[in-house]
Amino acid sequence: MRIPIAKEGYPFILPLGLLTLVLAFFDLVWAAAVAGLLFLFVLYFFRDPEREIPNEPKVVVSPADGKVVVITTEEDPFMGKTFTRISIFLNVFNVHVNRVPVAGVIAESRYNPGKFLNAMKDKASMDNEQNILLIRDGETEVLVKQIAGLIARRIVCWAKPGDRYELGQRFGLIRFGSRVDIFLPQESTLKVAVGDKVAGGSSIIGYLP
Repeated sequence: MRIPIAKEGYPFILPLGLLTLVLAFFDLVWAAAVAGLLFLFVLYFFRDPEREIPNEPKVVVSPADGKVVVITTEEDPFMGKTFTRISIFLNVFNVHVNRVPVAGVIAESRYNPGKFLNAMKDKASMDNEQNILLIRDGETEVLVKQIAGLIARRIVCWAKPGDRYELGQRFGLIRFGSRVDIFLPQESTLKVAVGDKVAGGSSIIGYLP
């Protein structure tokens, strides 16, 4: 049976668990309580639950858990094309494992070092540290950006150019608060609005043209 914890969390979880036990063994109650609370928080942060993936033609699922904070039309410099951008903000209590919004081949992957602005700000989409994936299925192209925030300082991406991913498959995570942007063709039909809460892999963002 799969343990619903992202493996990237164990370097944080195991030391905190051991520290809690050691402090409790020496009867350092308050210190053990603080370490225990940190242990529980990190364990909760790195949870990785299974999701029911929709099975519909042309469906686009959310790449992340969180809240839709921006929907706009803009030209992305990475592609030089105009897309519809949907930005999803993840707070520290959301699941931070990211999933591909569409099935397809990873055509390109690019990491851009940058700033650590508040991920809620619109400038974060351009200025912050980010990892960019271009997913291609036939002639359809969808762009996904993992964007670091004020607290997030580590973007993890397992996807490599040439890899084929199924709809809703896990491709990475961002540690401790962040944002994920998805860029869809302008002709796509959207099923979300600003303020909506979404779940990675299961919430429907919209449908491709």
